[in-house]
Amino acid sequence: MRTLVTGATGFTGGHLARALRRRGHDVRALVRGRDARAERLAAAGISLVDGDLRDRGATARAVDGVDVVYNIGASYRQASVSRSDCEAINASAVAWIVEASAAATVRRVVHCSTVGVHGDVEHPPATEDAPLRPGDDYQRSKAEGERLGREAAARRGVELVIARPSGIYGPGDTRLLKLFRGVARRTFVTLGPGEIYYHLTYIDDLVEGFRLCGDVPQAAGRTYVLAGGEVTRLNELVALIAEAAGVRAPRLHVPVWPFWLAGAACEGVCRPFGIEPPLYRRRVDFFTKSRAFDIGRARAELGFAPAVGLTEGIRRTIDWYRQEGWL
Repeated sequence: MRTLVTGATGFTGGHLARALRRRGHDVRALVRGRDARAERLAAAGISLVDGDLRDRGATARAVDGVDVVYNIGASYRQASVSRSDCEAINASAVAWIVEASAAATVRRVVHCSTVGVHGDVEHPPATEDAPLRPGDDYQRSKAEGERLGREAAARRGVELVIARPSGIYGPGDTRLLKLFRGVARRTFVTLGPGEIYYHLTYIDDLVEGFRLCGDVPQAAGRTYVLAGGEVTRLNELVALIAEAAGVRAPRLHVPVWPFWLAGAACEGVCRPFGIEPPLYRRRVDFFTKSRAFDIGRARAELGFAPAVGLTEGIRRTIDWYRQEGWL
């Protein structure tokens, strides 16, 4: 199969592109520049197309002759990224990818969204039909990307599958490094009681879920939550990380609201200058918003079956951090 992966120089997209290549697919990646990450893709037998998701010409070239497009590329929540860039990459570009795919007779587009479009889950576990309540610019742009993608797919007759992953972790990830490092070094402090739900997805399981979204015929037009087979409360997750790291679980809990106010103040001072705030409200939200999901639809319709348990996945991740000298 001929496939295109956007965002292949990132953690998730890179794992997906390499996994598809190992399965014998002809894999192409849309990349912004030939940096070391792009060169590693090329060394793995993945062909490169220069450009990014805001470049319609590059997108049209990238999808030409492709059977399935995996749109993993996204703009994340950073002070250096403007709201307009976030909307262009996470929302407007989704519709253009579908339009370009229709013109190139691509069979299917698999678009990576996020469970964050559901916001704080009041009645866990949530399904794909739970209300959409995005809580920040990133989540709102992802929800808008879903809407625009569906409209374009209906208009142009392209099979669109939307995947909503929960928190992604595993070897190669750095987004959860602060959590793992804080627990391993016994500096982690829990804001609030720590009884909110947190649902992780091991990278290998997620990659297999994406592949199934691209392969299974009845997935056309459907939306799937892709998440791990185990859900824990934050306190339980921290205890599992501590056990794998060989340290005592942290017990210190402090009130949330002073940190939320401090985060708002940091954002107000830093963002106008494009400086990443040392503390921001989204980091505080990690301690206050529940994330727990039912993957029954993906199990039943895709045959999605997470294979890496949480304890094993945490151990593998800690081993990788240690190899990199980060713990």
